[in-house]
Amino acid sequence: ATSPLPPGLSELLFAGFLNEQGIEMIAAKTVPLEVPANAEIIIEGYVGPQDRFIEGPFGDHTGFYSLSGPYPVFRVTAITHRRNPIYPTTIVGYPPMEDYYLGKATERIFLPLVQMLVPEIIDYHLPMFGAFHNCAFVKIRKEYPYQARRVIHSLWGAGQMSFSKFIVVVDEHVNVHDEQEVLFCLGANVDPRRDAVIAEGPLDILDHAAPFEGAGSKMGIDATRKIPGEGPVRRWPARLEMSPEIKEQVTRRWREFGLE
Repeated sequence: ATSPLPPGLSELLFAGFLNEQGIEMIAAKTVPLEVPANAEIIIEGYVGPQDRFIEGPFGDHTGFYSLSGPYPVFRVTAITHRRNPIYPTTIVGYPPMEDYYLGKATERIFLPLVQMLVPEIIDYHLPMFGAFHNCAFVKIRKEYPYQARRVIHSLWGAGQMSFSKFIVVVDEHVNVHDEQEVLFCLGANVDPRRDAVIAEGPLDILDHAAPFEGAGSKMGIDATRKIPGEGPVRRWPARLEMSPEIKEQVTRRWREFGLE
């Protein structure tokens, strides 16, 4: 569920990649499918196209109880398992819980894939408060006007990244994993009318703030340094920072200044 695989890339192929070898498959007992031979537990069955049942509410990773609603029904025809099987599960709730760290691992594993889709992306971060889909901080190597907007729209068209309700794009010198640094750029580099773009599209099905189930608006914010060609842009000041020489000198003379 946390793996935003692109269309055409199967979970089994990805599992083989993580396993560093192919996944051995065998025929299922009651359905015409193959299943992993070494799985802990296999649940076989079918889903009727019109079969629905009211499900929920469930406590979810968003920190809220997901609303009840009609969902497809899975009719179980067989359960097989290994001797003394392990039943993997997680406890979800107001973040951070176990699933947050699984999602963070997914974020790191999929960075190269995201970079294949949008090559100018250097790094990205899904902050804890965003519960995976609500917010993404993205660092790019900016080379031309409105490049941040191109990145925003590209991510909104990339698998589960399309559920990102807020995307903030920053320059390459910014550490996207330092949320205070990203928020500093948000406050310092953004004119809301010029630098924000609002679009409508799919959202996380668990987003209760969306006006429609699974659909609503989303916002992209260009928090990069502005360059000519990006609308009205005044002279951009240099960022205030100490030179490496001054930092080294202050560190070396720290005790002399009576600051230890």
